[in-house]
Amino acid sequence: MKTPSKFIVIGAIALATSACSTWEGMSAREKSTVGGAAVGGAVGAAVSNGSVLGTVGGAAIGGVVGDQIEKNK
Repeated sequence: MKTPSKFIVIGAIALATSACSTWEGMSAREKSTVGGAAVGGAVGAAVSNGSVLGTVGGAAIGGVVGDQIEKNK
């Protein structure tokens, strides 16, 4: 059974944002990490044609990149 990539991406974004109880209470670095993970997951899903491994890998790489960008500001 093939899972549509839209549901994987939407689920990943929902999980990433729901894990944060209060967005306002987060630091800029934390917000950047979550945003990077969401964008990375979407790009990973698009590039890998909805592969779970591509989505998770993209989210992991995006999260690290988002964290490092905000850290080096």
